[in-house]
Amino acid sequence: MKGGIWVWPTDQKTQRRTLRKVSRSPQLSTLLKAIAGSSEGLSNPEVSEVLGNDSGWLAIWAVRQLLSLGFVTYKTDLFGEPSRYVITDLGKRAAAIISGQPMPKPEPSQLTLPQQKPV
Repeated sequence: MKGGIWVWPTDQKTQRRTLRKVSRSPQLSTLLKAIAGSSEGLSNPEVSEVLGNDSGWLAIWAVRQLLSLGFVTYKTDLFGEPSRYVITDLGKRAAAIISGQPMPKPEPSQLTLPQQKPV
């Protein structure tokens, strides 16, 4: 846990190497799969529960890694509900690759529309 994976690489070879590092880390792979499997995301106490460790440092380390890679994002709620870590599209693809599941299909709301030229 001295170092970390702090950037999602652009080239495919390094991306595969990064996914191997994430899959070999029991904390990162467990947390990524748990967040991917949750429809609402996970709050801070739920992250600690998933990791099965009362070490706040371990939870912070794992969450920072997944945030920096772009696999999860932090969603705040302004009306008193707990803030949650939710999976991104990149995180869904990474979780599918790590768990050996088929790639998830994008939802219609996530599809990008072609750019139209202004008239």
